[in-house]
Amino acid sequence: MAKARNILFIMFDQLRWDYLSCYGHPHLHTPNIDRLAARGVRFDRAYIQSPLCGPSRMSTYTGRYVHSHGACYNNVPLKVGERTMGDYLRDAGMGCWLVGKTHMAADAEGMRRLGIEPDSVIGARVSECGFDIFERDDGMRPEGPMGLYDAGGALKYNEYLRDKGYESDNPWHDYANSGIGADGSVLSGWFLNNADAPANIREEDSETPYLTRRGMDFIEAQGDQPWCCHLSYIKPHWPYIVPAPYHAMYGPEHFLPPVRSAEEADQAHPVFKGFMNAPVGKAFSRDAVRDKVLRAYMGLIKQCDDQMGVLFDWLERTGRMQDTLIVVTSDHGDFLGDHWLGEKTFFHDASTRVPLIIYDPSQEADATRGSVCDALVECIDLAPTFLEAAGGDVDAVRHVLEGRSLMPLLHGKADGARRDYVVCEYDYSMTPLATKLGLGPEEGRMFMVADKTWKMIHFEGGFRPMLFDLKADPQELVDLGQSAAHEAVIARMYARLAQWARRPSQRTTLPHEKIDRMRKGSSADLGVLIGVVDPSELPAELTVPYVGRMVPDKRG
Repeated sequence: MAKARNILFIMFDQLRWDYLSCYGHPHLHTPNIDRLAARGVRFDRAYIQSPLCGPSRMSTYTGRYVHSHGACYNNVPLKVGERTMGDYLRDAGMGCWLVGKTHMAADAEGMRRLGIEPDSVIGARVSECGFDIFERDDGMRPEGPMGLYDAGGALKYNEYLRDKGYESDNPWHDYANSGIGADGSVLSGWFLNNADAPANIREEDSETPYLTRRGMDFIEAQGDQPWCCHLSYIKPHWPYIVPAPYHAMYGPEHFLPPVRSAEEADQAHPVFKGFMNAPVGKAFSRDAVRDKVLRAYMGLIKQCDDQMGVLFDWLERTGRMQDTLIVVTSDHGDFLGDHWLGEKTFFHDASTRVPLIIYDPSQEADATRGSVCDALVECIDLAPTFLEAAGGDVDAVRHVLEGRSLMPLLHGKADGARRDYVVCEYDYSMTPLATKLGLGPEEGRMFMVADKTWKMIHFEGGFRPMLFDLKADPQELVDLGQSAAHEAVIARMYARLAQWARRPSQRTTLPHEKIDRMRKGSSADLGVLIGVVDPSELPAELTVPYVGRMVPDKRG
């Protein structure tokens, strides 16, 4: 009987849920990811917890909302003491390793204060989201007047490229993420005007095939010990550029029209309008720019899918498909000009809804193979799912883990909604927009609460909410936040947001089991007798330490 002994946790970066053919894209065919969906469960309503790389990933890795773990923006550290899936899995006897990206920033001050040495085993794990590192590559080595964005970015990959003859002080930029002009000049992938050029690199040396091979290297090196491998790809995240032949596979006949309207822009909520007016929003609102980027973006996804074919075929040949739970998802989507936006930092489904496909080789999952699950799920559900797959006790840590194991859904033991709503949050207080809106550090925050019918967005700073009717307006073009006819709906969604905010998210040191023991017992068992008038009111065994005792009279 096949059984999941290992976990292969594949995450793409900035992959939209609707840009896979198994999710309905009519022109971008992804047969290899579709093949996994045909053997597992495709979740149709999976939502992230923040529309930005760092906080989204920290929620996925901890199984906790941003509101709980506090790493609210890129490079905001995940504080020392936050448990991650690596901690849970190692306690259950399973190793947990990283190959690729985390966007983790270490809590250096917290480690210093507690005397944790960064180069110790514990220090390294605390610095790396709880993962042991096979190879970390956040895929980011940009450089500006103030220096490198990430001094550790793409170091090993750059070494690999130099060994392959790509001579440069930064081959990540000059070759893997740039084209080349007729005169030999670097056509930087940072400039969207170059997005339709082929990257100046052999396809097999580009980032996605490289990380696929590194993932296979890791799996091949494992013995009989159970493992979790977080194979975390960099693409199709910008810079938007892809090597041949993928750069020329798609053209205007394959592009979906942008989801936006003039009325949407004219009547936009002031915060929403602020995001529209950002440079990236204005750039993607230009059709000529969007068309160039879509060529690269779709090509990058096609390359990702082809590499999934390489990986899955190899897993079949080596027998690993029979003992490995496989997950494919993304940390967020990409607006690509929808709603007059670029990037991902708002709450429409283009950004917050992600693909989630889970294949469980065990016999218990046979009943759900090839099925589509319509339940509302969140990416924080993956950590408890992995813990259960590893044989750990999810109930023992449910006071910390805020997600819910998806194993019952994978095994056909639960139906319908497991939660009534999903929550996503974004802290933009560190952005120029917060300054333009005159918001203080505690005001530049917004929260999304959504069910299958309604999506409401709450803004701190005194702004009105936004509201979308997801059934009547699935493209989220009509904001009902000012509609008097929808005041009852808005009140109901605010009640849900308030219910969510009242959860005991910081009570992480007191397991539910201990609370149960405490309330089933009595302080009288420990000699605390509150409100007792006379010993006769209690069983004799509770008063023995206090009744009939004799001592000398010391008053005089």
